Amino acid sequence: MTLSIRIARSVLALSAVVSMFAPFAAQAQFDAALPQPQPSSYPLWSLQYDATSFTVLSAAPGTRGAVTCTNSTVMGNVGSSGAVPAVVRTGCSISGHVVAPVTPAVLNQFDRQFNAIGDRECQKALAGTLAGVILTPGVYCFPAAAALTGTLTLNGPATGVWIIKVNGNLTGSSFSMVMAGKSKACNVYLESSGATTMTTSNAKGNILAGEAITLTGGSFVGRAFAKQAVTMTDIAATGCVQ
Repeated sequence: MTLSIRIARSVLALSAVVSMFAPFAAQAQFDAALPQPQPSSYPLWSLQYDATSFTVLSAAPGTRGAVTCTNSTVMGNVGSSGAVPAVVRTGCSISGHVVAPVTPAVLNQFDRQFNAIGDRECQKALAGTLAGVILTPGVYCFPAAAALTGTLTLNGPATGVWIIKVNGNLTGSSFSMVMAGKSKACNVYLESSGATTMTTSNAKGNILAGEAITLTGGSFVGRAFAKQAVTMTDIAATGCVQ
């Protein structure tokens, strides 16, 4: 075989290799031309969080989330769809991270959970303040706004789930929730289509509000997630404990 023939074959083989990798090079150039996420918008460490990672979350659309915490303690993480300055702390102790803004995935997860709870079929309508009432696991609903006071007891097994839906605003004044049997606060859902306001109350469970959440005095064990702002004053908040 002459030298010129060997050179020609080598050139053909090299051309084949270049042709084989050409699509990948073109794809890389295309990807590089796309708008890239801004690291400053969503810190890399924040990507480890999903909605269940938070004790408090203001999930207002866009970047309008806001959390105000005054003379309170929060055991767990606090998140907001707004920037860091929208989380205002005055005499407020937070044991976990403040994540602001949270990623769109967190907001989408909250929206899905809120809608899923709202879609659950009501098994029993509720009325009154719920003072002295004992509820077993199930899906309960107030057809209109609810004003709670006194002591509500939730009694059931560790696997029991309680859903209380309110078609309007949910308010509690000197209202307490007691977990009886082997019931767990993490398995309780208090969802209002409007705002949720608790004053000098001791609530338990996942508070999901279609508007703002305002907690003044007392405590809660669980999560406080709102589609508007979350305001806590003189509150002891403990993240959901499984």
